[in-house]
Amino acid sequence: MNHYFSDNRHLAQNRKEFSFRFWCFTLSFISDNGVFSKDSVDTGSRILLETIKNNKKILGNRLLDVGCGYGVIGIVLKKIQPDAKITMVDVNPRAIDLAIENSKKNNVDVQILESDGFQSLQEMKFTDVVTNPPIRAGKKIIYKIFKDAYDHLSENGNLWVVIRKSHGAQSAINYITEIYGNCEILDKEKGFWVLIAKKH
Repeated sequence: MNHYFSDNRHLAQNRKEFSFRFWCFTLSFISDNGVFSKDSVDTGSRILLETIKNNKKILGNRLLDVGCGYGVIGIVLKKIQPDAKITMVDVNPRAIDLAIENSKKNNVDVQILESDGFQSLQEMKFTDVVTNPPIRAGKKIIYKIFKDAYDHLSENGNLWVVIRKSHGAQSAINYITEIYGNCEILDKEKGFWVLIAKKH
């Protein structure tokens, strides 16, 4: 099985372009075989972005999108918070290439790095870490994202997560609370929960 969270450059290309209307912006994205949610922006990412927009006063100015795929969340975050410095990472080289292309296509200045989780980020710190985690990668990998995010957040920084209730949202809350000492549900919609945890 070919997973979107691995190096799958050997897959045949089947590029697709589509528009995504969000807030007062209409964005254009190119996707391809071997990336998550190839045909349109997935529901979880839409709900996460809507929740962040509605709580954007909480956002800082140094944002990280972990598991960025072809770039939707990071690119939209730059539109929501134009003065913020945005970094986007993914382990999938094809996704990274598409994210770079899509950032240029939508005229946003973001930093995009190929990285297995936080591996390529060294000592970089962020005010906000945002993730729609790769559920199919398994709990071990997802929970490592939550744990490593803590070390890369600045004091009072926020971890933002969207996860389906049926994919273990309550277990994720319990685990995040163990690490951060807190975890709040910001929104519940269509079976998805948007969580936020603050580093104290």
